Amino acid sequence: MDSSPEILDFDSSDENGPENSGIFLQQWEAQVRPYIEMIDYMRGIGIERELALPAIAVVGDQSSGKSSVLEALSGVALPRGSGIVTRCPLELKLRKLRSGSEWTAIISYNDVRETFHDPAKVESYVRRAQDMLAGDGVGICDDLISLEITSPDVCDLTLIDLPGITRVPVKGQPEDIGDQIRRLILKFIGKKETINLVVVPCNVDIATTEALRMAQGVDPDGSRTLAILTKPDLVDKGAEADILQVLQGKVVPLKKGFTIVRCRGQSDINENVSLAEATKQETEFFANHVDFSYLLKEQRATISCLATRLTKELVQHIKDSLPSLSDQIRINLSVVRVELKSYDEGPPLEPELMGPYLSKKILEFSDQISELCRTGESDNGNLFSLLRPVFKQWECHLSDSKASFRESVKVMIEKYDEAHRGRELVTFSDYAVYELMVKKHVGDLKQPALDTMRLIRGIVQKEFRVMCELCFPNFPHLRHIILNHIDEIHSKQETKVDKRIHEYINMEKLVYTQDPIFNQKIVDFKFVEMRQQHESICLDTGENATSPNNCAVFDTRSLTPDKLIIYYEIVYQRLADYIPMVILLFTLKEAAVMLRAHAMDLRDGADVVKLLLEDTEAGRKRTDLYQRMDRLRLAQERISIYL
Repeated sequence: MDSSPEILDFDSSDENGPENSGIFLQQWEAQVRPYIEMIDYMRGIGIERELALPAIAVVGDQSSGKSSVLEALSGVALPRGSGIVTRCPLELKLRKLRSGSEWTAIISYNDVRETFHDPAKVESYVRRAQDMLAGDGVGICDDLISLEITSPDVCDLTLIDLPGITRVPVKGQPEDIGDQIRRLILKFIGKKETINLVVVPCNVDIATTEALRMAQGVDPDGSRTLAILTKPDLVDKGAEADILQVLQGKVVPLKKGFTIVRCRGQSDINENVSLAEATKQETEFFANHVDFSYLLKEQRATISCLATRLTKELVQHIKDSLPSLSDQIRINLSVVRVELKSYDEGPPLEPELMGPYLSKKILEFSDQISELCRTGESDNGNLFSLLRPVFKQWECHLSDSKASFRESVKVMIEKYDEAHRGRELVTFSDYAVYELMVKKHVGDLKQPALDTMRLIRGIVQKEFRVMCELCFPNFPHLRHIILNHIDEIHSKQETKVDKRIHEYINMEKLVYTQDPIFNQKIVDFKFVEMRQQHESICLDTGENATSPNNCAVFDTRSLTPDKLIIYYEIVYQRLADYIPMVILLFTLKEAAVMLRAHAMDLRDGADVVKLLLEDTEAGRKRTDLYQRMDRLRLAQERISIYL
């Protein structure tokens, strides 16, 4: 049961009526203002994206007097001129303030919101807004301009002014401008929640006006159409009876009826007739008119009566629409909740909850990176199974280098006297020559070691990037930052490993190992047995030991290749393990620690909203659903107050 009070009624033409008392105005405001503010609130939160709201749309042919009516209702001059003047839908919010309050206007469109206090600037602000939205030409645009005027001299009312209907395009207009305007008008007046306020001049055949025909097309029974007759002072003498027939609904029946007004014409504007003076002249015109004077008593004439009528109609329309709006909100909420179930959990819309959500996502990423380093598990297979072949390739290269080293030593020994012998006696050799051989072969291992490092870096870096993509698939800004960190960290770590490899290769050029280690290798390789076998073979020849042909018996250089190979085996073992270990330490383990630290630092002072902005279609859809649900909840809470 509707417990809201009935809207007060009064005769606005009576200067001594109760409407002039403060108590009456307070009661009127208390009953009217909440309903209009409720609709403004719902329109402000964007609920019109979900459902249509009660509204009054003003429609009229060009030069029908539509702008003059709106000027009289608002108390300000709106754009005028020939051709299409209203090029965008203009939402005109009129809010009555107590006497003595400052006149204020707020114009809003797109992301622009401007406040000003000079009524004379309304026209320029509206024109500028239209130029911003529809261009500098004569085209139209569907985007809404909202103009809120608060003043002691207006009524509580919200109207939507639509472009005037045109048939013939003027210079600069597209050929289908008439169709464009009709589509725009039908977009508003076709909604059953809209009261259609049709402006028709008295000096034309009302039955042929395009505006009224369009209204009848979407509202055949005339239940939500209210017509305004303008320019009664231009009626041909003797045609007053025809106008009265129209006003009585005998020509075009409308359940909400007709109201007749006389507003400022172009001649009045040229003569600088103020709106206040025009209102006074209007009252005098009807009061002194032989045929129309009785309309004042019936509250069907003058702008003042129209304003009161429109306010009552709008508020009553809002009250009548509340149950239907409530049902639509409830149904839409159910639909949104069902749709949300088909999407994964996304970031919260509340700013205060975004920080904890960001921390949670970063911690999950950090844990995944730690687990990747510990176990190697990833979507592409075990990380270490990807690294092992690269390290095996390095080991194979080292192993192959042993054979080439042996061959190089053999050649060097065979040609020692020819190419390397210095001042030393025969059978003697220069240790530096053998040392140089080791240094050369060790130095040749530097580039393969660096190549191994770069291959490993590429694999690990790719796995880190894949993990980032998996953990932050919908957050491009967050993903971009972390991917940059991954690249920077691995570049820095590659520089460190490069330095370590150079250092270690230079260390191996020192040709050094502990005696016990070398001695153990001699034992392992049965070097003593090999030497004895060599000597016994030499002595079994029976030749004189002092013969020049037997110098080889005393030449220990024949044993050098084996001893060098024994030492190179030590080099092989050290490099085979050290290179992979230093690469893993810096490229995987240390890089993971650095990446986790950088990721955790993102939580401090970050633009959380930007970091959690999603870029996938699913993310955008989910965000849209959450926003819809919030709008519907807010609307449901507000509307429940009035039910």
